[in-house]
Amino acid sequence: MRLVLSLLLLVLAVYVAVCALVFFRQRSMIYYPQAFEGGTILTLGGGARVGVTLREQPGPGAVIYFGGNAEAVEYSLPELQAAFPGQALYLMHYRGYGATPGEPTEAGLFADAQALYEHVRALHPQVTVVGRSLGSGIATRLASVKTVDRLVLLTPYDSMAGAASHHFPWLPVRLLLRDRYESVSYAAKVNAPTTIFAAERDEVIPRASSEALYRSFRPGLATFHVVSGVGHNDISLRSLQLH
Repeated sequence: MRLVLSLLLLVLAVYVAVCALVFFRQRSMIYYPQAFEGGTILTLGGGARVGVTLREQPGPGAVIYFGGNAEAVEYSLPELQAAFPGQALYLMHYRGYGATPGEPTEAGLFADAQALYEHVRALHPQVTVVGRSLGSGIATRLASVKTVDRLVLLTPYDSMAGAASHHFPWLPVRLLLRDRYESVSYAAKVNAPTTIFAAERDEVIPRASSEALYRSFRPGLATFHVVSGVGHNDISLRSLQLH
């Protein structure tokens, strides 16, 4: 009996240690900053310094793009140009990515997103917001508090906890997470027409998570499309041209 108790205590100690490791290192598991050259650092309202890859274009329409957690967004510029011809493009570099200063956190990235939105909206009255994977959480939250003309989400999740629980069902993810990206809580406040694209073979975001987000929008506001034959990392922004 004493041996069994000792083994149980050992297992418990290991489990607690793993939980502590995940808690303290979770941001290194969520964010994968990419080093790349190029882009522009904008000094915006409140002194925020936000990195962007941009294509300046006169006219009323502009697109703000929030990429994935390991994405060098400048490489998405050609596909966005093809998907949104004639519109100005602003691809935000997350803190710690490229030359953008700082460390990525949910609060920090959302503050940068709001500052960039205000800058873009002052120049272009019609703003489309596009979010991919991690960026879908930023995009959804932004659209819930700002006026946007269209919201487009690729491989989105209902919440970071929901997606993480799929991969780590043995961890108390909802208790450990600091950056929660609760898109499902913000979706009901979105007023913009929304298009959601899920990858048929997504190995990162379970289909159920994307579908739960879709159901959280007001009825009739969002449309849901499954792009066949692709996974999480190879779904193309060219899918936007088909819708």
